[in-house]
Amino acid sequence: MTFKEKYLAGEIDFEAIDDYVDEWNNSSTPDTLARFLGLDEEEEDLWIEESDEALKEFLDRNK
Repeated sequence: MTFKEKYLAGEIDFEAIDDYVDEWNNSSTPDTLARFLGLDEEEEDLWIEESDEALKEFLDRNK
C-alpha cells in the first residue's frame, strides 16, 4: 500500500510521509516520488508548492 492509502485508512500518521520519502530515496524503484507515495498530480503540486500541512489538510478532507 502507498503512503496515501495507509494514511487515508487511518493506519499511519501523516508524519510517516518522511519515512516513505527516505524509503524512496534508498530504493531503486523507477516510480517518481509522487507515484511511490500514491499522490495524484494535484496533490503533488500542493505538497511541493505549498507545504506538508497543506497536503495533510487536503487529504484529511477526503478521509
